[in-house]
Amino acid sequence: MTVPEGHGVSPYAELMLCLPADWPLTRLTGLDDDPAGWPLRVLKQVARLPHEYGTWIGEWHSVPNGDPAQPYATDTPFAGVVVTPMLRVPPEARTIAVRSGIRIALLALIPLHPDEIAVKVEHGTDALIEVLDRGRVTELLEPRRRSYA
Repeated sequence: MTVPEGHGVSPYAELMLCLPADWPLTRLTGLDDDPAGWPLRVLKQVARLPHEYGTWIGEWHSVPNGDPAQPYATDTPFAGVVVTPMLRVPPEARTIAVRSGIRIALLALIPLHPDEIAVKVEHGTDALIEVLDRGRVTELLEPRRRSYA
């Protein structure tokens, strides 16, 4: 990624999602036509953004699903994601050090309800963090999670 100077962000990152153990991945035949494939489509979409637009993705960047944001599938209310540090692992597990001092940031995607996206847009990152903390939301996808906005 091309990260502007002064941000202190690694230009190397990996994005991840945590799916519940019972997520129906085994039935997926193609990402484009199966409603259960929406988390993988989102992961692919967000991962491509830096390459397609010559930009970067960092912690607390949000990516709505369109303008206005629309649910990813008919069976989910989620209409966007926020990029976060991995919350379910200790801080020392959030980066990988490789050759020549290169550090790869491990970032997570948390799906958001439309009103949670609105909190970030209207009130900023700190307000969204408060909303997610209130609900103890992590990168583990809870398909029926209510909004905490």
